[in-house]
Amino acid sequence: MTSQIIDFLLARNSAPIPDLQEPAPDDSQIRTILTAASRVPDHGRLAPWRFILYRGAARVRVGERLADLAEQREGPLSEGRRNQELTRFSRAPLVIGVVSSPKDHPKIPEWEMFLSAGAAAMNLVLAANALGYGTNWITNWYSDVPEGRALLGLAPHERVAGFVHIGTYSGVAPERPRPEVDALYSDYAGPWEG
Repeated sequence: MTSQIIDFLLARNSAPIPDLQEPAPDDSQIRTILTAASRVPDHGRLAPWRFILYRGAARVRVGERLADLAEQREGPLSEGRRNQELTRFSRAPLVIGVVSSPKDHPKIPEWEMFLSAGAAAMNLVLAANALGYGTNWITNWYSDVPEGRALLGLAPHERVAGFVHIGTYSGVAPERPRPEVDALYSDYAGPWEG
């Protein structure tokens, strides 16, 4: 016997970003999505994450700045490579950045806070999917360099948990091979003495 929730989780997959179209979630739906994203394990109730919405013309401006940054790092870009950067954030009608924003705490390690941000990103994906939207969660090169994080609105101590691209998707998301679950777990067997 399965439930609708289990069926939903077992069917979850990512939509191709270029196929995510308007309409995007409206403000009320975004608030619902972010409320669901915030209902995650959070040791110490620190809310060690935050969200940045990239929508409208801001998506195009981000692409222009990313193309400039890529050119600073790599030298002159081919037309195809420049277009790739120009459209990074404008392929989907909405991109929500999930930012790990750790707080100083004497007992809670930063890695635990990063995991909480990852859980927030997953809840965000699931909430958007539950509202009928397609999603795709990525990071990419600009998440790993300080200049990229800064131009995307992150503070120096923050890191990207993911950029979730969201839009209306009318296709059937491609299935990909999934890991064999039986190879991923074992029963704990020790260590026992004597």
